[in-house]
Amino acid sequence: MNSEGIFDLDVKTSRIATLESSMATPGFWDNPERARATVEEVRRTKRWTEPFADLSQRTRDSIELAALLESDPDPDVEQGLAAELVEIRRGLAELELQTMLQGPDDRRGAILTIHPGAGGTESQDWAEMLLRMYTRWGERKGYKVEILDMLQGEEAGIKSVTVQIEGEYAYGFLKAEKGVHRLVRISPFDSQARRHTSFASVFVYPLVDDTIEIDLRDEDIEMDVYRASGAGGQHVNKTSSAVRLRHLPSGIVVACQQERSQGKNKATAMKMLKAALYQRELEERDKKKALVEATKTDNSWGNQIRSYVFQPYTMVNDHRTELKVGDVQAVVDGKIDQFIEAFLKRHGKTAA
Repeated sequence: MNSEGIFDLDVKTSRIATLESSMATPGFWDNPERARATVEEVRRTKRWTEPFADLSQRTRDSIELAALLESDPDPDVEQGLAAELVEIRRGLAELELQTMLQGPDDRRGAILTIHPGAGGTESQDWAEMLLRMYTRWGERKGYKVEILDMLQGEEAGIKSVTVQIEGEYAYGFLKAEKGVHRLVRISPFDSQARRHTSFASVFVYPLVDDTIEIDLRDEDIEMDVYRASGAGGQHVNKTSSAVRLRHLPSGIVVACQQERSQGKNKATAMKMLKAALYQRELEERDKKKALVEATKTDNSWGNQIRSYVFQPYTMVNDHRTELKVGDVQAVVDGKIDQFIEAFLKRHGKTAA
C-alpha cells in the first residue's frame, strides 16, 4: 500500500463524503436521472475504497503483530498470523483484478454470440459445448443467463446462439473470451474414431441499458417475423412470434425468439440492436475505422486464442497468456476464471 494508493484513497473517500452530503440536501431526488447517477457513483467508488481500507488496516495490524511476536513468540498466534496473511494476499489479488476492470462498459452485463466454424456437425457440437461452458460459468458467478436466439444444427449442436448474461462486471470478464476457440478430440460423429480439430468463434458486446441514448429511427429498421423453432411446445409452431431486426444503415441483424409474445421478442431484439450499435459507436469514438464485425477473426487454424485438447493428451492452452491447465473437463464445465484473470492482468488496461 504505497503513498500514492493512500492518497488516492483519501481523494476517493472525500468524494464519497461530498456526494453523500449532496444526497441529503432538499430537492436532491427531484431530478431522478441525476440522483441515480450520484447514487451509482457512490456505490461504485465504495466498491474500491472499502476493500482497500480494510486491507490497509489488516496489513498494518499484521505488521504490528509480527513485531510483537519477535520479542514474545507464540506458536498459536504465529499460526493465526500466517492464515491472516494468506487472506490478505487473496484480498489483494481480488482488488488487483478489480483495478483491471475500469473500462467504461466493464461493469455492464454482456451479450455473447457463438458461431461454429467450418466442419459441420463436429464444429456445431463444439459451439454447443462452449454455450454450456459459459452458461455454467455465469451460473457460478450468480449471473442471470438467458438464451435470446439459437439455431439448432440438423444432427447435433448449434449453428449460432446469442446469450444475454446479466450481472456486475459480466462484460468486463467476458471480453477476455472474444476470439476463436479450437477443439481437438476424437469425434463422436466419426465412425472410424479419428481425431478432429474444430473451431468456433465467440464475440461479446456490452449490454446497453435504457439510460444510454442510441438514435434509432423507425425507417432505418426492417422487421421480419417468423415461427420460432426448438423447444416451447406446440405454440411456437403456430404463431409467428419470433422477431428479426435489420438496421439498414449498418447492416446489423439481430433476432430473438425467446418469448411467446411477439411484442416481448421485439423489445428484446431492440435491446440487442442497441447493444451492437453502442459498441459500434464506441469504436468510432475511439477513431477505429473498422466496425464491430471487422474485429472478428476467421474460424480457422492460426487465429485461435485458446486450444482445448482432449486427445492424445488433455490440456487447455491460452495462446495469449501461455497459461496451460491440464483438467480440460473442468474448464469446459465452466471453470474459466483462471484464464480470464490471466488475460486481464496482462491486457486488462488495453483490452476493448
